[in-house]
Order: sequence, then structure tokens, then C-alpha cells
Amino acid sequence: MAAMSTPALSRRFCVAPMMDWTDRHCRAFHRLMSRRALLYTEMAVDQAVLRGDAQRLIGFDAAEHPVAIQLGGSDPDLLAGASRIAQGFGYAEINLNVGCPSDRVQSGTFGACLMRQPELVAECLSAMREAVSVPVTVKHRLGVDQQDPEETLFSFVETVAQSGVTTFIVHARKAWLDGLSPKENRDIPPLDYGIVRRLKAARPDLEIILNGGLESLEHAQAQMTGLDGVMLGRAAYHTPFILSRVDSAVFGEADPHDDPFAVVEAYRPYVEDQLGQGVRLHSITRHMLGQFAGLPGARRWRQILSTQANRDGAGWNVVEQALDAVREARAAA
Repeated sequence: MAAMSTPALSRRFCVAPMMDWTDRHCRAFHRLMSRRALLYTEMAVDQAVLRGDAQRLIGFDAAEHPVAIQLGGSDPDLLAGASRIAQGFGYAEINLNVGCPSDRVQSGTFGACLMRQPELVAECLSAMREAVSVPVTVKHRLGVDQQDPEETLFSFVETVAQSGVTTFIVHARKAWLDGLSPKENRDIPPLDYGIVRRLKAARPDLEIILNGGLESLEHAQAQMTGLDGVMLGRAAYHTPFILSRVDSAVFGEADPHDDPFAVVEAYRPYVEDQLGQGVRLHSITRHMLGQFAGLPGARRWRQILSTQANRDGAGWNVVEQALDAVREARAAA
């Protein structure tokens, strides 16, 4: 990776780690719209980092900075080893997943089921902190299944904070491991932003970041009151151009672009470089489908990219065709 100066790390605004979504192509696209948003990788399992092709799995371009990696696991030694490797790649932060409710994660004894084992979580985080010099953080739920968040959340944080970790990213929903699918766990358990604010009031010494159900930049800013930051997930992915206002709205700095067309054009050098390395166009453009959401031509944009980008030999001309369709729709509106 080419050396470059790293933008200041702030968790005031973050884009959530999302499995199958926030890969390196997605992050490179999002970075064009905000210099300051902290981006997160998909969750990487500790054993895969240690035993697999780490470059393929967690390699990234320095232009993505500031970027954090999320690890999954429950063995302190394995997590420490994976953290060392991640730090060697240049990540600005290492985050432990204690929130994912999928069956695959549960079978590995990590993710949201670790809410039941705060002492183990603290042990894992302590080992990770001892292994690296970059910040180590944790992302978790309010509780799982029959746990009462009014008891579980506060006691969990109290125990885990003994590891020395001071940043807690709280998905403001319980996870139902028995009875709900991972998809249902993103919507059905009710949100409780109030309890996250009460956690911050009880522990002002900790950095508390709110995650879960934030539908727009405006919604996130409104819910940020009394907290240290926000983390957007699906809203940032499905309507990515909202990220183009983060730097000005959240950090009081100039935004890189004020036009969705300009963002796409700025992405062209990256896309063509990746195509030259054998990456299929669809692997890149699938993260761009929502770029014109709510604007004339958005449907044609999605349609062209969805149907043509996966064809053998598809190149930048497909993106140009989709852009032309949006321009035509805008002119006719």
C-alpha cells in the first residue's frame, strides 16, 4: 500500500460494518463523498485472518483512511494475533463484534451471543489492546433474548470497561437469537435510543456511539444529542450520496463533491484500475445502485447497472450508459 497521511480519526460519524456490503470497493466509493467519516470493514473472523490469505481478506487501499477493521472471535489469543496482523496492514482502529446475530456467528461462539459472557469479552479486549497500539473498540447490542437491557446493558459495559476499552458502539436493539432471523433482528426488536443516552449519562468517561435504525443524516444528527457520535448502516449503503454532506454538517468542513454525477466520475480511475486487475464490474458497481435514489432516472440507473455490469468484459462504458440515462431523465423532468 502506498504511504499517505491519514485524516484525523473521529467517531463523530461512522459507516457501519455490514457483511457482504462494506468491502474495499464500497469503502473506496464512500470515501469520495466524505473525507472524515470513519469507515468499517465487513467482519473478518480471527481464524481466517490468521490462517487464510490476509491480503485478499483484509487488504485495503490507503486512500480509504480513516478505516477501521471489525474482527469476530471469542478466543483472546486468536483475536490478539489477528489484531497484530490488522495493525500491520495499517488499520486505524480494531473493533470486536459482539452484535451479529447470525447462526454462523453463533456456532463460532462470537457475535451477539457474547452479550451473555461479558467477562470473556473483557478478556478478549484486554488481549487485543495488549497486542496493538491502535485503539480497540467494541460494538454490541442492548442484550439478547430474555435479558433485561436495563440490567444487562449497564452491567455488560461496566465489566467490559475493565479491559481498558473506552469506546462502545451500541446497536440500540436487543438481538433475539432464538426465534428471529438475522434480517428480522435488524428491524423487529424495538429501538431504544433513550437507554443509550442513559448509559452515556451514567458513564460520561466513556465514548458512546449510537447505531441502529438511523434513517438519514438529519435523523442521525437529531439523535446525536447527548452522545459522542453516530453510526449509519443501511441508510448510508442504500442512499450513499447522503455521505456527501457529512463533512460540512458534522465536521464544519468543505464537502468533496456536491453533485452525484461528479462522485461517479471521480470513481472512474479506481474502477478502471480494478478492472485492469481482473475485478468484474458488477463487484464494484453493485455498491453504487442507490447513488441517484429519489432523483429522476434512478430506476434506469439501477436497471442498467444491474443487468449489464455482470456481463463478461463489461467496462466503464456501462457506467457511462447509465449516467446518460440519468441525464436524459433529468432533462425531461
